[in-house]
Amino acid sequence: MPADTSTINPFETARKQIDIVADLLKLNGGTREILKSPKRELTVNFPVRMDDGSYRVFQGHRVQYNMARGPTKGGIRYHPQVTLDEVRALAAWMTWKCAVVNLPYGGGKGGVVCDPKKMSQGELERLTRRYALEIAPLIGPEMDIPAPDVYTDSQTMSWIMDTYSMMKGFSVPGVVTGKPISLGGSEGRGEATGRGCAYVIREAAPHAGVSMKGASVAVQGFGNAGSVTAKLLHDDQGAKIIALSDSRGGITNSAGLDPHKVEAHKAKTGTVLGFPGAKPISNTEILELKCDVLVPAALENQITAKNASKIQAKIVAEAANGPTTPEADEVLFEKKITVLPDILANAGGVTVSYFEWAQDIQGFFWPLAEVNQRLERVMVHSYGEVHRVATERKVHNRTAAYVVAIQRVVDAIKIRGIFP
Repeated sequence: MPADTSTINPFETARKQIDIVADLLKLNGGTREILKSPKRELTVNFPVRMDDGSYRVFQGHRVQYNMARGPTKGGIRYHPQVTLDEVRALAAWMTWKCAVVNLPYGGGKGGVVCDPKKMSQGELERLTRRYALEIAPLIGPEMDIPAPDVYTDSQTMSWIMDTYSMMKGFSVPGVVTGKPISLGGSEGRGEATGRGCAYVIREAAPHAGVSMKGASVAVQGFGNAGSVTAKLLHDDQGAKIIALSDSRGGITNSAGLDPHKVEAHKAKTGTVLGFPGAKPISNTEILELKCDVLVPAALENQITAKNASKIQAKIVAEAANGPTTPEADEVLFEKKITVLPDILANAGGVTVSYFEWAQDIQGFFWPLAEVNQRLERVMVHSYGEVHRVATERKVHNRTAAYVVAIQRVVDAIKIRGIFP
């Protein structure tokens, strides 16, 4: 990854993005301050018994950013570099993401400072259950619904759901989403982020002068979102995947890579590196490849003022959260590169999370085809609204997506009024 990203405060980035749109919408100072301030934050420090019998104290956060449109929604990440400002920024982005696809949610986010790659399954379970206990007063189906994020998964959500349910005395499947099917999870949830991203790329391609059949695609971050996006673009739209990467580095082949075979190789070896017939490439270099579609699907702050001028893609589809800084946005806009912003491009995950929550509350579940049809309708309609605003206001898609999202949140704040 680019080495300079650690100096960029993601919450400052999030606040700058709000200011840009607040100016466009001519919002007054009070409304602007509400939009730039998290509603509620919790930081917890808790002990966990390790496998060797010792105890370690871990720090975790949960931020509920805005509840004007409904309960907060957002993932929990386990990562050594988790900070409160990062969680604040992710919670803010979740607020706008839910609003841009018109879900009845606000945004939330959580994180624990840890290195899950160095922890056993037992240690991760004890950490998860204790963290869930610490944040339990703030979560629930009507208040705040966590989901998986970086280095958390359906097993993590199962432990949280079980811990919360034990405290309540009955099963509460709607407290989290991203659960296994057997615990009230939804069909299609696992691939929803990548599928939603692929739908948005398909809708944007004609406006960007790209024919998806044979289009060259580079994906930085071959995790869940990146791998699903790559496979769907390859299988359903006939695109040619020319580069893929993970946290250890990347691979490239101008003749094309089969993402299914790369996935099998990664499952066997733990990395995409060493895939037969591919050349190694760094995570920095993959961003600068000449291609039709670039999918940053790793971490935030990957495209910055320092490398934006080197981006050669026609479409940048943000499967990751916050991969492009505001300064880089302006450079890409001037270069007439179509950016599909994170709050739209990767909103498929939270959309199917909403479907899962709705199914849990009803106790009535939909087949996969229905889930995917509903997801496609949401993503296609949301892209259309963002494209319309971008065209009318002559702004780039991120600003347009924020205009759509922030206006919806502002409308909710105004019509509700301020209590008391």
